[in-house]
Amino acid sequence: MTRETGPDQSPSDRWGRFTRWLRRRRRWLVGVAAGLLAVVMLVAYALRDPSPVGYFTSAQAHDRFLAAYDEAMAELPEPDRTLDVRTSYGVVRLYHFTGASPAAAPLLLLPGRAAASPVWADNLPALLRVRSVYTVDLLGEPGQSIQQRPINTPADHAQWLHEVLEELPEPRIHLFGLSFGGWTAMNLALHRPEKVASVLLLDPVLVFADLPLEVIIRSIPASIRWLPKSWRDDFASWTANGAPVEDVPVARMIEAGMQTYAMKLSPPTRPSEQDLAGLRSPTLVLLAGESRMHDSAAAAEVARRTLPNGTVKVYPDASHAINGEYPDQIAADVAAFLAGLE
Repeated sequence: MTRETGPDQSPSDRWGRFTRWLRRRRRWLVGVAAGLLAVVMLVAYALRDPSPVGYFTSAQAHDRFLAAYDEAMAELPEPDRTLDVRTSYGVVRLYHFTGASPAAAPLLLLPGRAAASPVWADNLPALLRVRSVYTVDLLGEPGQSIQQRPINTPADHAQWLHEVLEELPEPRIHLFGLSFGGWTAMNLALHRPEKVASVLLLDPVLVFADLPLEVIIRSIPASIRWLPKSWRDDFASWTANGAPVEDVPVARMIEAGMQTYAMKLSPPTRPSEQDLAGLRSPTLVLLAGESRMHDSAAAAEVARRTLPNGTVKVYPDASHAINGEYPDQIAADVAAFLAGLE
């Protein structure tokens, strides 16, 4: 018997042969499909994460992070007070450092994503010659703060920080946010400005410009905990425009946090230009001209156009690691800005 396979075979003949092949192999195909479905379900079950709040993945993971945190904290001046402030969203860790003009409104420093208070090690000596300072470990991020309730909206992000400010004795506070901490500062000023004296933003992310697609793509493997440490180090180095990070204590702390802590926060959403135009707090925006986290020229243009009481400055050669690259210049710009408010 011969089988027709030539070009003269009609479409109906070919379709008939295909359907007969499917019928003969139906059980095999069903078995393969069932097996694939089982694998998918097992993977989904293994990767499930029902916790509504952030957490360290194990006791050993927590110990690893704390060792890196303590090493990085040793780079800071000694705080004169350590505060654990209870809010309706969890317990928030702050450190207080007495600086110049102790009767004046202090600075509250807010770190970037997956960072904590030690990220300010290079800045504190110069800033303390300007004002007293609080640092805070953001709730829901790796650090010494303990999240106890879901943070699902920008209003939630603002509320826990507002409750922290309400517990501090000073009547007014200057917010100083780095990277995603800049978003946190701006978000508070837009939602709960009652105790906000001013907003200072250091290369803020998702405030005046969107994240580039390359940042989003590169951040995905860096955020997967079981991938190699080198992937997270590479991402951190890339955001600093190629600066080495392996032997930097704060970089080791950030990498440890990314590897050991499961964050459960709603993603930040960029405020509208209408929202920014409604901001009444005096605002200082310091942008890194070579930042890979956004188009700094476009961000500067939006900030200048929208902020009713804003001062915008671009450091042309700075990367997103601007706080460690220009600590003295940043402190001088902060001092000049605060002097202009008096």
